[in-house]
Amino acid sequence: MYIEFFQLKEMPFSITPDPAYLYMSPRHQEALGHLLYGTGQYGGFVQLTGEVGTGKTTIVRTLLEQQLDKVDVAFIHNPRQNEQEFVQTICDELGVSYARDDRSLKGLIDALNEHLLRVHAEGRRTVVIIDEAQNLERGVLEQVRLLTNLETAKEKLLRIMLIGQPELSALLARPDLRQLASRITARFHLTPLGARETAEYIEHRLRVAGAHGEIFTPAAIADVHRYTKGVPRLINIVCDRALLGAYAQNARRISPEIVRKAAKEAIGQLPDEFDPHARRRWRLIELGWGGALLVSLALLVWSFTRHDAATPAKATTPSTATTAPAATAAAPAATPAPAAAAAAPVADPVADTRALEETAEALGPVMSRLIRLWDDQLVIPHGQNVCAALEHARLECYRSQGSWADLGQMNRPALLTLNLPEQGKQYFLLTGLDTNSASFSTALGPVRVPLASLDGVWTGEFLLLWRRGTEQTYIAQQTRGASIPYVWQRLAALDDITPPAPLPSRFDRRLGQALTAFQQSRGLVADGVAGIRTLIALGDGLPHTPTLGDTGASP
Repeated sequence: MYIEFFQLKEMPFSITPDPAYLYMSPRHQEALGHLLYGTGQYGGFVQLTGEVGTGKTTIVRTLLEQQLDKVDVAFIHNPRQNEQEFVQTICDELGVSYARDDRSLKGLIDALNEHLLRVHAEGRRTVVIIDEAQNLERGVLEQVRLLTNLETAKEKLLRIMLIGQPELSALLARPDLRQLASRITARFHLTPLGARETAEYIEHRLRVAGAHGEIFTPAAIADVHRYTKGVPRLINIVCDRALLGAYAQNARRISPEIVRKAAKEAIGQLPDEFDPHARRRWRLIELGWGGALLVSLALLVWSFTRHDAATPAKATTPSTATTAPAATAAAPAATPAPAAAAAAPVADPVADTRALEETAEALGPVMSRLIRLWDDQLVIPHGQNVCAALEHARLECYRSQGSWADLGQMNRPALLTLNLPEQGKQYFLLTGLDTNSASFSTALGPVRVPLASLDGVWTGEFLLLWRRGTEQTYIAQQTRGASIPYVWQRLAALDDITPPAPLPSRFDRRLGQALTAFQQSRGLVADGVAGIRTLIALGDGLPHTPTLGDTGASP
């Protein structure tokens, strides 16, 4: 087969986990860090979510391979159990002795509690890892909550980790499970690999398998990322098919055409077959955003406290924190959201930009002010990637380039990059916008500037925050799960439509038509799928959602 053809030692893209092929992206390392924290002295209740194939199992395996000092682990593979079976499985995993003729729930918990007290006295910690936790029954989840009550006067006896698909977050958001959700001390959502990480992942696996020289062209790797959206399991499947396809064609290098055919065989319908804008959007992602990258890098090294920006931390590993690249572009005809009516100020570019120069600040305080518009109680630990930390509060960073019409259509406060005549690149917080002027929030108070004066200094780069109501940020054909009811509920709230009953869990033609009508009414590209821009629009009217012209949160 292709192993000899490409002079490899073995198949580089087997979907069977192999420690020799382990590739840990920065986000995988961060996820592992959360789990390691959960095993420590002050760990408690940790939740790790991610789409199928993003590497959750790999991270758990890596955790289990660590030399955890004085830690006992119970790994629950099969969550489809009743309460008694669940507790019994924990006891069996930990080697807890219990009366075989008394397997009542009370008897099992008493035996488990006695065991935990004994190992705690010996200086050991106990961790329960529950895989596929989105499949836990309501009664078992309540039992998980009760197990967290096992404690001494100073600390919990049982540390629990819930590992699951995004549906787990939706499950824990239910009102009847709020007590359980409130006990979670650390959450992390594992996102797919970025474009650069996908390239590194492919090259790493080929190198371990003994590859010499370039097998995938850069364009082919870019297409692998585009078709798989950075999901490692899909990357493995597509790359394996591509190697086989190249062998069949006697091709020593894998081209985009070979990758496309392989992806078609492995995935079925490709993204650009139902999204005519996908190619254009991905091209924009590949080209980058120039100056916006400076914003990205700065955000990675800045930390914030609750009320003031902290001192910048030294940058370590740059990583992108962009949202999924499925953002839909606003139609050129979109109109900025009206702020308070005001007479158009006379533009004096020199005087107007001088007013901005006098209020210019470092990036940290400006970003801190933007975050406080969304959540004035939010604390971001020193040294953390800001955008990654915001994800724990279900806030996403969205960076792009656009026009005043784009900002008006999205109607959210935004951090703008301005090139001022005397100070060069500076960052300002846009909080208001009408047809003639823009309002900025500064440390010295609000500043209003005519758009005519800003056109020469605004680079078009912006960063805004939006609240993610669903784990998925691209909802289209073949999407299923908790994202679908959410979209229907938001459409019903905003467009006064009657959703199907019961709410479906799969994307269908009706939802596509409803999305198209919604997009047309909002000046969005009417493609019938929910990308970033559509999801932002669907968030209109939600509590604690600041808008342009509103310095706080909407009621």
